Amino acid sequence: MTDSDRRDVLLDAILTHVAFDGWTQTALLRAGEDLGLSASDVALIFPRGPEEAIQAFSRRADTQMLSALEELDLQEMRVHERVTAGVRARLECVAGHREAVQRGLSFFAMPQNARLGLSCLYRTVDAIWYAAGDRSTDYNYYSKRLLLSGVYSSTVLYWLNDRSEDFAPTWAFLERRIGEVMKVGGRLGKAVGGLLNLPDRIFARSGMRRPGRGARRA
Repeated sequence: MTDSDRRDVLLDAILTHVAFDGWTQTALLRAGEDLGLSASDVALIFPRGPEEAIQAFSRRADTQMLSALEELDLQEMRVHERVTAGVRARLECVAGHREAVQRGLSFFAMPQNARLGLSCLYRTVDAIWYAAGDRSTDYNYYSKRLLLSGVYSSTVLYWLNDRSEDFAPTWAFLERRIGEVMKVGGRLGKAVGGLLNLPDRIFARSGMRRPGRGARRA
């Protein structure tokens, strides 16, 4: 069994305890006991404890999401449809572990875990945009991910409270939010672009050369 396989097996065992114990060391140790592993064995697999375990859960869901998206004909979809499909696929990948997701939000809400929460969120929305075909490198890169972070976070909260069998209300909510953010994104992109170009326009009107432009670095 490879190290990756051992991590996956232990993670599956951890998920059976997270609903009761949260993303805690207790959940990891009880999962280890289920598998006949000592505390030292568990520490070797997840040296950073619950923090590393929840990160592994998020990364695995991202990988599963990308695999699901590969089964779709994204080329025939519009950009907003691809992004919508990405968010939906990500939630469907963790649908069997809703309590773990809920507990994860509580874990990330603690000040010492906030940075990790933002890192996991960024990795997810970045993967969705990349799968949707985004290859931007300018300010659009950041604005797209910032806006989608808001959409994804609000949709997760809505989804956690959606008790319908097919989550139809959640998908409708998601489509509305995507529609709203596409409009905001267009206005934001123009505004940010204008601000970034403002120094050039100012220097052009004054006849001065903007510092760093056209000058060779020493």
